Amino acid sequence: MRSRSSTIRTDRAVAALAALLAGALALTACSSGDDKKASGERSDGSGGSSVTLPKLDGAKLEVAAVWTGTEQKNFKRVLAEFEKRTGAQVTFVPAQDPIINFLGSKVAGGRPPDVALLPQPGAIKQAVEKKWAKPLGPEALKELAENYSQGWQDIGKVDGKSYGVYYKAANKSLVWYNAKVFENAGAKEPKTWTELLSTARAVYDSGVTPFSVGGADGWTLTDWFENVYLSQAGPDKYDQLAQHKLKWTDPSVKQALTTLAQVWGPKDYVAGGADGALQTEFPASVTQTFTGGDQPKAGMVYEGDFAQVNIGDTKARVGTDAKVFPFPAVGTAAPVVSGGDAAVILKDSKAAQALVTFLASPDAASVQAKLGGYLSPNKNVPVSAYPNEVQRTIAKALISSGDDFRFDMSDQAPQAFGGTPGKGEWKDLQDFLKNPKDVAGAQRQLEKDAAAAYGSGS
Repeated sequence: MRSRSSTIRTDRAVAALAALLAGALALTACSSGDDKKASGERSDGSGGSSVTLPKLDGAKLEVAAVWTGTEQKNFKRVLAEFEKRTGAQVTFVPAQDPIINFLGSKVAGGRPPDVALLPQPGAIKQAVEKKWAKPLGPEALKELAENYSQGWQDIGKVDGKSYGVYYKAANKSLVWYNAKVFENAGAKEPKTWTELLSTARAVYDSGVTPFSVGGADGWTLTDWFENVYLSQAGPDKYDQLAQHKLKWTDPSVKQALTTLAQVWGPKDYVAGGADGALQTEFPASVTQTFTGGDQPKAGMVYEGDFAQVNIGDTKARVGTDAKVFPFPAVGTAAPVVSGGDAAVILKDSKAAQALVTFLASPDAASVQAKLGGYLSPNKNVPVSAYPNEVQRTIAKALISSGDDFRFDMSDQAPQAFGGTPGKGEWKDLQDFLKNPKDVAGAQRQLEKDAAAAYGSGS
């Protein structure tokens, strides 16, 4: 998705992230509230009220997003804070993927939500082209200018006009591991792909399956591919492939898929095998890595910082039982891919503008930050708002990257290719997970589906 704005950090930022994570994990178990006091911020991480909101007694709003479970529950806490400050009533509307199709049915029925959280820049563009999305007002634009780097402002724009506030971000280049499994296997945190394969072998030899893969959710597989491709092929080709200026039959794609097959292909390297992985949704791929005592279903699970929400559903503690390392370098530099969700107004009103203004403020993000499993691109959110040292470290790395980033590639694609369950890239990589020997066949199908989606713009 999001053709103009994608997310890798520079080599220097990646190196800093690795160093910071190492230090963070050492500090997590013994950290206290001292850092909050030293920074002069409030101990609850809220930082006080930074945004002025209108009184909206009697106003009713609907907000749609695809979030479920703990993530949805935590966002509702943010909406409750908005209600408390304004007197408005806000109802959360659970949406389905692809959200554009969900919104289309709502618009056709004359009942669109007031605000929607869109997980792809491509979806924002489609909402504008369909004349659903409304431009941000002056109050929201003021919050954007004060709280976001230019890069995060720009990815919410279409044809130079601001439509989206990126309320949530994600660092999607992290590998979480079961510390006890690594200890029993004598395994070390890898920095390169070759070292990752050696680590996987050590875990396998200790009697534990190396990787847990949430293959039932095709987006997890696109994230795997993007990290490998970005590191191996480099940012220029990444941008070209994201815009379909480079075909999926290109040798660089063959190389990346061949590399991926080194993890997805070996027998008993993926929990449940390919068939099991294809029936495992993302939340379960995380929890099964951190349950089962000395014999969990897997030793490692790849995904973003938001995996902490699911780790929180187990007894594992982040930083002690559940540790993390940056996605290893496949080429000369380690990748850092990012994603995000933007608030977009579909029914313009004083209340809808006020809600999006609130979501662009540090106040809203601070509410969810302290609940864990959440990362904000808002540079004025107090670092102390995050609940543990690992999360604070990831947040610092995101903000320090400034405008130097690449966004998730599939999110930049038309939704028919990069964001629809059972179709396009999601389905093609699920098929490849099932048969990782057929690299050429996967390339042909990816190119066929990409050509159709980019050609139609859908």
